[in-house]
Amino acid sequence: MDFLIQRLPLYLDGAWVTIQLTIGGSALAFVLAMVFGIMGTIRHWLPRAIATVYVEVFRGIAALVLMFWMAFALPQLTGYQLDDRFAAIIALGLNVGAYGAEVVRSSINAVPKEQVEATVALNFSWFQRLRLVVLPQAWAQMLPTFGNLVIELMKATAVAYLIGVADLTAVAQQMRQATGETVIAFIGAFILYYLIAQVLILGMRLLERRANRKLGRVPPGGTGLLALLRPPAVNTKAGVA
Repeated sequence: MDFLIQRLPLYLDGAWVTIQLTIGGSALAFVLAMVFGIMGTIRHWLPRAIATVYVEVFRGIAALVLMFWMAFALPQLTGYQLDDRFAAIIALGLNVGAYGAEVVRSSINAVPKEQVEATVALNFSWFQRLRLVVLPQAWAQMLPTFGNLVIELMKATAVAYLIGVADLTAVAQQMRQATGETVIAFIGAFILYYLIAQVLILGMRLLERRANRKLGRVPPGGTGLLALLRPPAVNTKAGVA
């Protein structure tokens, strides 16, 4: 225990880097997922083809390989060296965004066609249909899977130390090499990764319940802290924005 207490500032510094990678990668992945997911639902073949190419390419490449490419291969091709953290964020965002794009596409397609047809009858533009009717319902459906993807992205940051990023795993590895205390060194990383994951899970559940309330779906168990700690029940009723 004294080992962890004495080295807590180092672990916290590493955890802060991990949080930065998670936030940056999640933000990029979200933007890419929304853009390419929506493109995948457009009737014209060109945007659908572009979305398909992005999803198939970056979903099929390991995040670590993308990190190596951004950190080591890209500078040789372009002559421009990316910051290690920025390279890791781009790699994680591209990889997870490809999975997220499929979530967005399938969630939009799951919105009842009758409601979309009603917006056409009301002479809504494509953007109005998307913003007022389709996305509010699809958003509530996306969030549980988005939550899983954010957790997976956070765990994927653990390989960023291989390109020189001083994240939580890098700190634990340095402690192990400096002291020979393998078990204790990685217990500190274990605890901090778990705590970060729990904060992310709580945040995603808050977003889920807020989205469901906006659609008139009252989550069972109330809205207090204990309700947030319980997994949200599956609700198959479709709400109208």
